Amino acid sequence: MITQRFRILKNCSQTTVGPVVYWMSRDQRAEDNWALLHAQQLALESKQPLQVVFCLAPDFLEATVRQYGFMLRGLSATFAALGLKHISCTLLRGQPHETIPQWISQQQAGLLVTDFDPLRIKREWKEKVLAAIDIPCHEVDAHNIVPCWVASPKAEFAAYTLRPKLNRLLPEFLQEFPDVLPHPYPGIAAEPFPNIESLLASLKIDHSVREVSWLTPGSVAAMSRLGSFIENSLPFYDTLSNDPTQDMQSQLSPYLHFGQLSAQRVMINILRRYEKTPATESFLEELFVRRELADNFCFYNYRYDDPGGFHPWAQQTLAEHLDDVREYGYSREEFERARTHDAIWNAAQRQLLVTGKMHGYMRMYWAKKILEWSINPSVAMEIAIYLNDKYELDGRDPNGYAGIAWSIGGVHDRAWGERPIFGKIRYMNDKGLKRKFGIARYIEQVGSLLMGS
Repeated sequence: MITQRFRILKNCSQTTVGPVVYWMSRDQRAEDNWALLHAQQLALESKQPLQVVFCLAPDFLEATVRQYGFMLRGLSATFAALGLKHISCTLLRGQPHETIPQWISQQQAGLLVTDFDPLRIKREWKEKVLAAIDIPCHEVDAHNIVPCWVASPKAEFAAYTLRPKLNRLLPEFLQEFPDVLPHPYPGIAAEPFPNIESLLASLKIDHSVREVSWLTPGSVAAMSRLGSFIENSLPFYDTLSNDPTQDMQSQLSPYLHFGQLSAQRVMINILRRYEKTPATESFLEELFVRRELADNFCFYNYRYDDPGGFHPWAQQTLAEHLDDVREYGYSREEFERARTHDAIWNAAQRQLLVTGKMHGYMRMYWAKKILEWSINPSVAMEIAIYLNDKYELDGRDPNGYAGIAWSIGGVHDRAWGERPIFGKIRYMNDKGLKRKFGIARYIEQVGSLLMGS
């Protein structure tokens, strides 16, 4: 393993002999997981048990049963796969900064390994855990192909500033994963994973946003979906991916979000199957450059989810147009129920409500219209994030925060021609959509989804 994939968050002068604990959080898979591999390597070197712990936090950023269900069903399969490798897994419930230190103390652990995550709440949890433990802690970026802190030491202005840095480092980091070995040093007896239906019913979360049935959770399903996409859709990605009436999206983002699939595995399998083509280049730009740019944005910009995180030019231009007359205005409830005057926007919102997924091109239009029809950019950000995080399977993700900030605040974009409300923020309208695809067909397709739900 390349040493730059991990960094030491806490070191201790006195070494404690005990199990190596992997606090699994962002990367919930049993294979292709650099954090798990690093933890096992340390456990093998010290001849200690390897134990995996996952803390189920209550009401995580207002996630609903849709997201909790997808995550827990995948996590159950991950625990089962690790059990076959003689790695014991424990599911805790509660606030991580309270339960993790207590559990570590009970297990008399010698070292903690955890996942990298740029989100504010995860970093705050980690800081509190570190303050409460007296053993070393290593953090591994198993989510990005190039570790976030290695790719760049600062917030990048746009994709064109990060891209050359990533491409220069890619040959060093794009390597095949070793296998997780059956662990020879037994730990505590593994507890059976709780009954998922009972567990979900016990959580005090929003149960009105139903789980989806069109996408199967878990790493096995993720690999199957990846294989199907590579063979059937990827060859046409550059020409058809921006048309929401075509089934050309990979649908991998929920798996990537929950760490049930490694982005590095996706890239390896694509490059193993195809030479570079416009289609593969287009998809890998999104998978690699844009995803890692989103992590960079959230890691180095603590205000990634409010207008205070916009570039100064964007804050200024939006402020200059705060008093512009808005032809239409809607409340959060009206947006949520898809009750605007715009049939195409309503269709996108209804697709989100029913499927937990919105086409990427429509997502840009959707967010920009929330800006146009809200009283100010702060309200627009709040509404867009609320809807995204409540209904998207991959909500509460750096990609979502960066995408909304791009749409509403010009993050990772440049200044455009000035117009009402938007100022110099890039504008989108339905005329642009009509040039891309058949709007009537998209609305009809979403209507069919609603009929079948």
